[in-house]
Amino acid sequence: MEAHEPAVAYGKRKYSIEEYLEMENASTEKHEYYQGEIFAMSGNKSQHNIVAKNILATLDKKLGKSPCQPFNSDTRIYIEKNTLFTYPDISVICGELLSLNNDDFNFLNPSIIFEILSPSTKNYDRGEKFKLYRDIVTLKEYVLVDSDSFNIETFHINNHGLWELNEYNNIDEKLQLHSINISLTLKEIYKRTKLYDG
Repeated sequence: MEAHEPAVAYGKRKYSIEEYLEMENASTEKHEYYQGEIFAMSGNKSQHNIVAKNILATLDKKLGKSPCQPFNSDTRIYIEKNTLFTYPDISVICGELLSLNNDDFNFLNPSIIFEILSPSTKNYDRGEKFKLYRDIVTLKEYVLVDSDSFNIETFHINNHGLWELNEYNNIDEKLQLHSINISLTLKEIYKRTKLYDG
């Protein structure tokens, strides 16, 4: 979602998690929550949405009947360690769907998170948000996809337990997702965008 370092939506008072969830469940718009503050999330431009759709469809096809399944940006992720509730553009959850209080909505255990970058979000997604995401015990890979250029950065936990960066910026390359052992071509990711009319 295009959230920037998001604007505070409900003034300066602090809200409890319970208050946030009650407000969010009644809202027609999405908001993030972090340490008592609620942040508005704006909509996305067409290129962002096309790239997200391409990734989701390709993942769904390639994962097939595996124990891993992709979810779109309507899926809320909760990070108990730092209190963040957020809506990644795409998350992949493997195995059992674990959620807060078994509510089947605020999921706890993504293996992969994708964020589609825009000029207003790229610094937040690369920096502070990635730092918060690293508090997810199950997270194995983090993928940043630029919607305005052929540029993808992937971070995965390597054999030494460290986050390792790989970059892809050629339309003929394949993005390797190590944790689920599949690859996505950049042609699949960027098809029907202004960048690639394949």
